[in-house]
Amino acid sequence: MSYLDNERFNVVPMHNEISQHAPKVLMLYGSLREQSYSRLAAEEAARILQKMGAQVKFFKPKGLPLFDGNESANHPKVVELRELVQWSEAQVWSSPEIHGNMSGVLKSQIDWIPLSIGAVRPTQGKVLSIMQVSGGSQSFNAINSMRLLGRWMRMLTLPNQSSVAKAYDEFNDDGTMKSSNYRDRIVDVMEELMRFTYLTRDQKSFMLNRYSERSKSEVAVNLKAM
Repeated sequence: MSYLDNERFNVVPMHNEISQHAPKVLMLYGSLREQSYSRLAAEEAARILQKMGAQVKFFKPKGLPLFDGNESANHPKVVELRELVQWSEAQVWSSPEIHGNMSGVLKSQIDWIPLSIGAVRPTQGKVLSIMQVSGGSQSFNAINSMRLLGRWMRMLTLPNQSSVAKAYDEFNDDGTMKSSNYRDRIVDVMEELMRFTYLTRDQKSFMLNRYSERSKSEVAVNLKAM
């Protein structure tokens, strides 16, 4: 391990000043239907988060162009989405399960979120909660796909999750969710989201300081000095 002899690892968190503003949570949902159960589930989650003290914003995916390799990066909906992602400290992704997977509507939104914008990595270190709704029996296919994406986007994807089966039976006429174990689970997941956000949002410089990136920076500095 001689290559690490000169490396001093900082793995013990220090006390930081705690942010006083309400946690900023972005809600993404995966359907354009007027009667969208993934949107209704996200709205229920948003009401729970607001009750817990969060500031919540929604991105409405209608009008977002298909991902085209950044040719439409200046489209107003793309600009709006990317600004909301940078604003957020945590996110909730809610998707229907379609053909055994997450919806293309949600995937398109995630495709438009780059891993980096200049020197900024807009999703790295942010907390992510994932939810899905199904028309039939309970399933976790969409959730599993979203978990893979969250990890790829370098997000802190929560271990807990919500999957609502037979979603058409789980909502009242006004769009609120009926009392059930499914609703209780969403409360659990949003509570976990708030806790992780409070724990991590002021620790980004500590949590995202990586040996490999420090080494590359040091090499670049040495080469510049030669």
